[in-house]
Amino acid sequence: LQIVRNFDEVAFVQNLVYYIEAGYRTPDYGVWERGDKTNQGIRELNSSSVGMVKAALQALNDVGDLFGDGSKGSVIHVLPDQIQQCAALLTSMLPRESFSKETDLALLSIISYPAFAVEEQSLIQLTRQTIIDTLLGRYGCRRFLRDGYKTPLEDPSRLHYNNSELQQFEDIECEWPLSICLLMLDALFSHDDTMVEHYWKVMENIIIKENDLRLVPELYKVPYDKVAEEKRQRGSQDREAYGAIPFLWGQALYIICCLLHDGFLTPAELDPLRRRLSAHEKHPPCEVQVTILAETYEVQQELLAQGIRVQNISEIDETRRICKIGTYRSSIGSRDRLGESAKLGLTGRPLDREIGVLSTSKLYQLGQKFVIFTPQFMDRKRSYLMYDIRILMNEWSSVLQYIYSSWNNTSVSGRPLIVLIVAKNMLEAVSL
Repeated sequence: LQIVRNFDEVAFVQNLVYYIEAGYRTPDYGVWERGDKTNQGIRELNSSSVGMVKAALQALNDVGDLFGDGSKGSVIHVLPDQIQQCAALLTSMLPRESFSKETDLALLSIISYPAFAVEEQSLIQLTRQTIIDTLLGRYGCRRFLRDGYKTPLEDPSRLHYNNSELQQFEDIECEWPLSICLLMLDALFSHDDTMVEHYWKVMENIIIKENDLRLVPELYKVPYDKVAEEKRQRGSQDREAYGAIPFLWGQALYIICCLLHDGFLTPAELDPLRRRLSAHEKHPPCEVQVTILAETYEVQQELLAQGIRVQNISEIDETRRICKIGTYRSSIGSRDRLGESAKLGLTGRPLDREIGVLSTSKLYQLGQKFVIFTPQFMDRKRSYLMYDIRILMNEWSSVLQYIYSSWNNTSVSGRPLIVLIVAKNMLEAVSL
């Protein structure tokens, strides 16, 4: 099924990448679209949102050309640094969801189906167990702690909560059956037959059977007259189905669970890009390739006098080109900018966004030429500190370590190649 049919639509998809690639540093209202716990319109950085961004970037990076005919013009370009930024943020935040939410059932969707955004097995297990221990009840998981949504003590006349009233929602938060579907899908993809059958039995007890239909309700809430007893002992009272019946999100997940459970679908059919295997694949250690070039013939001769034989930039094959980021940006025409479309009014990637070292550590093909960029931190126009050779060498050491530890997490094929151009001032600084 071909969805994208022309280059304007390719440009639209490319601009979607540019839009979401900043998700690791963009606060939003989260998957529940209500912001922080108090519902006062306060946006937060949410792990579930960042996980979805990471999964989307990795999926687009793995798709190849959108036309399916080998056309290079229909390839969507994703900068590996943006994927790594999301991965680093998830590693530092999980199992926490945001500043105000200790954890959230939405995290189930990024540690397993559909996102598979976390590669570290120990972090997946920690997040899953935290959700089960903190949020899971008889009818499903609470969305997050002290969630007042549709509880009997919520004031329906206003959309926000006062900070002082959040405590009254403790232990009576509504429980969402869709979380059981997510846990069952996690068990199905993990081939944990024991937990699959466990969650299947739980689901059988909480779905609503009506006119030969099996419906998944939006949530289960504590009846008003049983609030006091539930607060005394959480999970002691029977709850009643409430909200949308069926709840389409939960119903869709339940149907997928049934198809997988009964063998009509396989995990591979739901995950053609094999993202589910990312947590189990073992990558060989990354080998960082470093190429040293002399900026001028004079520098080349000085290095040769010290027994260091290198090429200078002018000796590079004409089919290959060494570019500085700033030089490249100023030399290309506006027509060549990725994602630009006059018909749709799209201008491509903003020029003020930095290019990370992972993106400058691989070869690019522009027409008939292969191009590699020097790291942006070496641009002396950006910072006078790069004139200090000791600071520059410390920066180089940090960059090489970063590339070594991060390259395998970004779904980039091949080995990284980084270029060090030795300038005249570097040798003068060393001699001093």
